[in-house]
Amino acid sequence: MVDTMSELTPHEDDSARMRASDADRDAVAHSLREALAEGRLDPDEHADRLDAVYRAKTLGELVPLTRDLPTTGSTPTPVPADFRSPRPIYGAGRIVDQAPTSNSALVLMGGADRSGNWVVPGAFTAAAMMGGIELDLREARFTRRETTIWICTLMGGVGIIVPDDIQVRVHGLPIMGGFGIEGNTPSVVEPDAPIVHIRGIAVMGGVGVEYRARKHQDDEEDE
Repeated sequence: MVDTMSELTPHEDDSARMRASDADRDAVAHSLREALAEGRLDPDEHADRLDAVYRAKTLGELVPLTRDLPTTGSTPTPVPADFRSPRPIYGAGRIVDQAPTSNSALVLMGGADRSGNWVVPGAFTAAAMMGGIELDLREARFTRRETTIWICTLMGGVGIIVPDDIQVRVHGLPIMGGFGIEGNTPSVVEPDAPIVHIRGIAVMGGVGVEYRARKHQDDEEDE
């Protein structure tokens, strides 16, 4: 009888194996931000734990990240409406109702770049004469679903780095130069994902489009 009863006793908390939702991760991320503001975590600790939050697949993986922090009660503190999740965005989530952060990049015998969380307008101009421009769209947001990047390069180069969740269409005219796409073109992209048209002219210069993994995707592959 004792053996039978012990077989019926759970040895593991099933809730810890439950898959975590985006709301669960955001709640923990908010708690970590509060702990950073109060001085309970230093910036490096906060960054390490935040990375772990958005890698977590189950509720059990989230628990240790706030175990040594004070709790405010038996129920979790609700996430404020203005809390901006650091969770990476994909596809249609990149289309935002925000003002563009940059409309052009112009260089003469020099260099320029646009990268990070920048907002791309419906039409962006890149012009390089004997210089180079790099446009990194991996963390970019877009004001429209279809964006056109107009390029003019003379004895210069423009490099465009793109993630695997947007569509890219190249329509450029090379004159003693070239337009090209490098890397593995994604075979499947969600229907409402942003579309980026690359148009313009390259005279004795080059325009290269390269698909490259985002930073958090590189981290996942290294594990």
